[in-house]
Amino acid sequence: MTSTKSSPSRLTRTTLVAAVEVLTARDRGLGRIVEAHGPPPLWARPSGFATLVRIIIEQQVSLASAATLYRRLESQVSGGITPPAVLAVGTQGFRALGLTRQKSAYVRALAEQVHEGRLDLRRLARASDAEAQERLLRVPGIGPWSAGIYLLMALRRPDVWPPGDLALHKALGAMRRAPRPPTSDEAARMALRWSPYRAVAARILWHSYLAERNGDDGRRAPRRPDR
Repeated sequence: MTSTKSSPSRLTRTTLVAAVEVLTARDRGLGRIVEAHGPPPLWARPSGFATLVRIIIEQQVSLASAATLYRRLESQVSGGITPPAVLAVGTQGFRALGLTRQKSAYVRALAEQVHEGRLDLRRLARASDAEAQERLLRVPGIGPWSAGIYLLMALRRPDVWPPGDLALHKALGAMRRAPRPPTSDEAARMALRWSPYRAVAARILWHSYLAERNGDDGRRAPRRPDR
């Protein structure tokens, strides 16, 4: 669920605020959220290999557990989380750190593709949304949600909607006062009306979810596993 622009734009704090103003003028539901909780954070992550590793680790575990596992991996490498450093840890090393067998294989596959040049992350950053997502989906362990989160937060694309995100579905259901959250397909169809700022709408909805459901200050976006 991405745009196909050949020259992708990149959200900044300034353009985020401008896009929020456009969306809240267009959609009363989003407007009520921003009126209640203020504009959402940018929630930017650095682009590159380490962020993709972290996204894989975050699948199907809590944020606290993922942070612990990531710190353990950082403690085992010198000079940062790079493909050669990760490959040196090895599958057994991953398992000793607490990663599942499946996630260990996924992290290793990602490291191999980047190290061998089959996945060029600099080129990926210049690709269109559709091209970048298609290339990421070739990597074992990176599904539509993970690819969407990378484009949305690391590449900061403005018109990306991460499919299968349960927090977004719950926030959408609450905003519409629906008896149940929408399915992934229903949510994606609803999000079409927010193009070309679907990633901004997602931030507004995450902000609402965190502020109303978790009782925190809404500074951290929830992560959800691929479906």
